[in-house]
Amino acid sequence: MIAYETLAASYDRLTNDVPYPRIASFAQNLLTDRGISPRSVLDLACGTGAMSILLAQAGYQVIGVDMSEEMLTMASEKAMALSDNRPFFVRQRMQRLRLPHKVDWVFSGLDSINYLTNPQDCQETFRRVYAALTAGGAFLFDINTPEKLRAMDGEIFLDEDDDVFCVWRSEFDENTRICTYGMDIFQRRGRHWERSQEEHQEYAYTPAELTEYLLDAGFTRIEQFGDLRAEPPKEGEQRIYFLAIKEK
Repeated sequence: MIAYETLAASYDRLTNDVPYPRIASFAQNLLTDRGISPRSVLDLACGTGAMSILLAQAGYQVIGVDMSEEMLTMASEKAMALSDNRPFFVRQRMQRLRLPHKVDWVFSGLDSINYLTNPQDCQETFRRVYAALTAGGAFLFDINTPEKLRAMDGEIFLDEDDDVFCVWRSEFDENTRICTYGMDIFQRRGRHWERSQEEHQEYAYTPAELTEYLLDAGFTRIEQFGDLRAEPPKEGEQRIYFLAIKEK
């Protein structure tokens, strides 16, 4: 089953601990501190649109892109609550990104880049992001580090609320460098529970590899940060943010 096909309906409830306002503030402060004042932004792999809506409320012109039709349906329904400046949502794969016009800022959060399990797709995504940016534009994204993905091998996690129960088991393959999450999702349907299954995979990119891909795509100013900290990552960091600038 395609990732997020079934999970989309319960995604927001199962991720209600994600600090979207804090992430948005962190991202905007990084740009402001570097003299970057974007007016338009692409939320790449936008999911159910939580960040897209926050950015639209902050006054940005927002395009949200995701490959999941189900996630985009949820995003569009949520955006209807906005009286104006609603994000424009488009269904595309990251490695096939093509926008009607260039944007000043591309944001991709919640380890979406790790979902590109073929390094060639990651390289192509970076090239297309570079092409989609205006001169002086910024690309900000985060990753789950190899240390985090390796540590998840054999782990079992539970997420639940009153109407949904999710069990996911993770396995890391050193040969393929892929962490696979097998998910069993139980959703309440009246007096009964409906079971579905999904499989998610993330590739363990090293920071050095991603820096090389960014340079090859044309980015020249590249910085790394710890998890929601405007300082370099520490040893054993679980999540790293990258900021890359298109200078020309």
